[in-house]
Amino acid sequence: MTKPLMTPDEVAVDRFNMIAPLTAFGIDKGRRSEVVREITGRSGISERTLKRYLSAWEEKGFEGLKPKSGWERPDSRLGDDFSDIVSAAIELRMESPARSVSDIIKILELEEVIPEGSVSRSTLQRHLAAKGYAASQVRMYTKKGAAARRFRKEHRCELFMSDIKYGPFVPGKDGKKHQIYLVVWQDNATRFIVSARFYEDQTVSAIEDSLRRAIQKYGVPDKIFTDQGKQYKSKWLSGACAKLGIRLLRARPYHAEAKGAIEVFNRTVGKMISEAALKKLSSVGEYNEFLKIWLDEYYHKNPHAGLGGISPAAAFGTDSRPLRFVSAEALKEAFLHAETRKVDKSGCVSFQGSLYEVGVCFIGRKVGIRFDPSWADEIEIHHEDTEPFLAKKLVIGRNCGVKQALPESMRLTDPESSRMLDALKKKHLKNRQESVVATTFKEFWEGNENV
Repeated sequence: MTKPLMTPDEVAVDRFNMIAPLTAFGIDKGRRSEVVREITGRSGISERTLKRYLSAWEEKGFEGLKPKSGWERPDSRLGDDFSDIVSAAIELRMESPARSVSDIIKILELEEVIPEGSVSRSTLQRHLAAKGYAASQVRMYTKKGAAARRFRKEHRCELFMSDIKYGPFVPGKDGKKHQIYLVVWQDNATRFIVSARFYEDQTVSAIEDSLRRAIQKYGVPDKIFTDQGKQYKSKWLSGACAKLGIRLLRARPYHAEAKGAIEVFNRTVGKMISEAALKKLSSVGEYNEFLKIWLDEYYHKNPHAGLGGISPAAAFGTDSRPLRFVSAEALKEAFLHAETRKVDKSGCVSFQGSLYEVGVCFIGRKVGIRFDPSWADEIEIHHEDTEPFLAKKLVIGRNCGVKQALPESMRLTDPESSRMLDALKKKHLKNRQESVVATTFKEFWEGNENV
């Protein structure tokens, strides 16, 4: 069983994550060259290829990073046994962290674990890095030094940090009490809260809504930093960040200290939740109303110890870095979700319990759909044979039984005969002729004793 091929969007996300450090605001030439060397050493990608990706990004954005038609990743046809090869390579790396990837491949070839020339250096390097065993990653554990340090970015919107805090219980529609959750996005440099809302769940949709609000009001950050929660590890979030030019970073598992600044805020906002309990708030809407008041009139205006005594609002408002906004269309495109559906015999696809009319020319074929979770009246249809188009929700009416005509290219023909039976008859006559010839020669041989 072979591994599934990566989609063009997934490849583009992969490439953006590789060049993301080079897109940081205000990076100088010296630091840029240093970062290029770090990336090439870690990923196995050549400097020339890296610059080509960066040039494509600067010229066309996310679309420029998509591969040409017919491309597939070099290791996309490798079988499931490749995981055993990676495990063997990790064992060799841990025997001697100084071993190069080329030396590891050579040892595997000499020990006949892999055929000679079957694995490229860049492919194995990428897999080792994904597992956390690149040379630079291993050196982090072998060198002495502090595991984590307090840090603060220099300018606003360089880094947004996010976290989910378990909130109070409020009455639900069923009459029972249900817990609500606070999703927070904090600007690291100024400790300013760019988005904070209570939600009835802690799903990807809550992350999406809160991040969209932050970007609409305060612009696009260079990076976002989250923990390892499944809500933050969705394919949607990776794609949205790549399309907007945001580098997605995650804390290492069980390293809560990496998010110290936002953890401090979570303890501070506990004061507001305690005060809200005295008012006996009874809905998510009421909690969000008083959360906004508390942020505007208390948290943002109070001196912050991590800012040298100035308030988060003053730090954010006086920062010299300009905010970077994107168009409404670009923001909408980045936040669209993507799925695949098969078109039924009526030319429709089923999505979230409703039917959407795609067209009879797609019957039996799979199409890609893109949708905004907050808007269900129409979805965007994608297929290689046509330009993207919108499909509206099907409304069942009095003409629902009318059969649609097939497009001209799919019209049935009216043959004069059966090509199957004609071909079988032709083969049958040929076989009979060969049989008669063979019989004649046999009788000739048996009836002539002098031959």
